[in-house]
Amino acid sequence: MSLSDRIASRIRTEGPISVADYMAEALLHPTYGYYTTRDPLGRAGDFITAPEISQMFGELIGLALAQCWLDQGSPKPFTLAELGPGRGTLMADLLRATKQVPGFHDAMQIALLEASPTLRSRQAETLSGSTPLWLDTLEALSEQPLFLIANEFFDALPVRQFLRDGDGWREKSVGLQDGKLSFGLGAAAPQPALAHRLEDTRDDDLVELCEAAQPMVQTIAARIATHGGAALIVDYGDWRSLGDTLQALRAHAPSDPLNDPGSADLTTHVDFEALALAAKAAGCTHSRLTPQGVFLERLGITDRAQALAARLEGDSLQSLIVAHRRLTHPEEMGNLFKVLGIFPMQASPPPGLNA
Repeated sequence: MSLSDRIASRIRTEGPISVADYMAEALLHPTYGYYTTRDPLGRAGDFITAPEISQMFGELIGLALAQCWLDQGSPKPFTLAELGPGRGTLMADLLRATKQVPGFHDAMQIALLEASPTLRSRQAETLSGSTPLWLDTLEALSEQPLFLIANEFFDALPVRQFLRDGDGWREKSVGLQDGKLSFGLGAAAPQPALAHRLEDTRDDDLVELCEAAQPMVQTIAARIATHGGAALIVDYGDWRSLGDTLQALRAHAPSDPLNDPGSADLTTHVDFEALALAAKAAGCTHSRLTPQGVFLERLGITDRAQALAARLEGDSLQSLIVAHRRLTHPEEMGNLFKVLGIFPMQASPPPGLNA
């Protein structure tokens, strides 16, 4: 029985399910889920993330976190964590770039939050020279300073979708029509979590709510507020969610999100305001939301690219030029992706970001 058939059977038994429940099944079903069954990255996969585009991304992230560590007095021991580490490429580049930072590697304890057994195996291969600890939940993080990176992690968390109807909201759901999966709408009802969105929305506006993200950020921020550290969240999205951003990617091309669940990546744009409010509730402050291109330029990506280019020629040089443009140009990833820093109230924001 396919995952589509299993979801249809559940709907026949329980009724329509939320978009969040559908995403959770499609992405994380223990047997048929997208992330549990494959390595989705690279040209042979369905999408390519910034660390896979160029080593420069992970190097600069690493140096930014190392500078935060130095600015906070070089605490030891500390946790160096990554959420959703993919193949381990970003962490490998980060570790190589920070190798010469005095005391940084001796003090760090690497922790990786990863749900996919397939990707955990790839991470173990990539980071074979290190001894990372894999976590199932953020609550397992040690009670010590935390320096964390989450690149394209929050966009894959399941979201509920609501259509405004007067002072209430109709939840978008996944049901069956003529035996096939289809979207529908529930009855209008109050949604306390969206009370503040009555100020900036009109009837039929769609708002997405990621209930999983806020407690995760609060856990991260609570560690940072208590013990010190910093978190860098890099993802596509904006300050406030508005509109239907659910998308499916299969072989680097858009696809119908309801077609053959488990075979395509499902993501939505991140509501950074919700993450910032969660950090504030846990006792941290946050940076201004900054476009990825601006962030990387402030960290010196152009100088790094020029240094690498001096040793390259031909196709390798052209690939570097293309990678630099893709990461930073406003019409590529430069403006679509944003960076949010979370740090203690009394500390300076991470390099590349403004308070």
